[in-house]
Amino acid sequence: MHVAMTKPTPRPGILDIAAYVPGKEHAPGVARVFKLSSNETPFGPSPKAIEAFAAAAAHLEKYPDGQAGALREAIAEVHGLNAANILCGNGSDELLGLLCHVYLGPGDEGIVTEHGFLVYKIQIMAAGATPVTVKESECRVDVDAILAAVTDKTKIVFLANPGNPTGTYVPLSEVRRLHAGLPPHVILVLDAAYAEYVRRNDYEAGIELVSGNRNVVMTRTFSKVYGLAALRIGWTYAPAEIIDALDRVRGPFNINAPAMAAGAAAIRDQAFTARSVAHNLDWLARVSEALTTLGLTVTPSVANFILIHFPDVDGKRAADADDFLTRRGFILRAVQAYGFPNALRMTIAGEDANTGVINALTEFMERG
Repeated sequence: MHVAMTKPTPRPGILDIAAYVPGKEHAPGVARVFKLSSNETPFGPSPKAIEAFAAAAAHLEKYPDGQAGALREAIAEVHGLNAANILCGNGSDELLGLLCHVYLGPGDEGIVTEHGFLVYKIQIMAAGATPVTVKESECRVDVDAILAAVTDKTKIVFLANPGNPTGTYVPLSEVRRLHAGLPPHVILVLDAAYAEYVRRNDYEAGIELVSGNRNVVMTRTFSKVYGLAALRIGWTYAPAEIIDALDRVRGPFNINAPAMAAGAAAIRDQAFTARSVAHNLDWLARVSEALTTLGLTVTPSVANFILIHFPDVDGKRAADADDFLTRRGFILRAVQAYGFPNALRMTIAGEDANTGVINALTEFMERG
């Protein structure tokens, strides 16, 4: 029997999705606020990127290059890739969504890990598919757990490497082992948003695996080390067949012209990037050591943030610390939605912010 609809109704599953909630930005009543909740670089964008953005602003009446040719060429030049295997998007978020839109549907499954980026699950569900969450082991991805979760319904496996909010990474040998255990029709998506920050000999962002296989995709972003979060630029390196499929359904002008100009200038300014990375490595170690000395547990990170675990003691829990820090103008990221009810994620920032958080947490831990 046909049931009359009385109002527009989303298709089944859409209203089951929990919307993504960004990190908070404000501390009411505080004169100076340090936002350490969104993993933004303290150095901002390269001056060359700002210059390129300003130059592009003189021609806003013109449509952008629908193929993002100059940006793709810049990415290819810096990373030694074939530009034909690069697709750019409105942030890597758009590309993650396109992958789900193109390769998933009702009855399919997409695998995510326990503490993985929340957007994976959102996009899997938006495509009408079922997200399958596998446990991590002590804040680290468990390759065996992922492989055990693969069924004949699995079509995509999402791996954030490094992970967010944990900051841990999967060595290349383990990524290879994961890929080797997947059926050839399952896409392994390597989300390497923080790859530029990693300085470990056993880490590889995904270029090698993509180059040698037909079912591996790497996604990257300009929002982190390149300081262009406001412009929303992401890119993927993928096999030709996957690039072709995604290209057929993406928006025809999905990246604006000033963003493309700024992105191309930013990625070519590797001296500026190196300065940002050096600062992060220095302060990542200093902040981690200082907080550990206070008796807090810090998950070892290779990215530009750290996950701070608080004691399960009245007055000393993460929620208490969050309130204490916010009242002093330091905004960290609560990560209950990522499976850490008693932890906060802190972006490595400039010297003033880093030392300020250390001093504030020292006071917090020492108070009665």
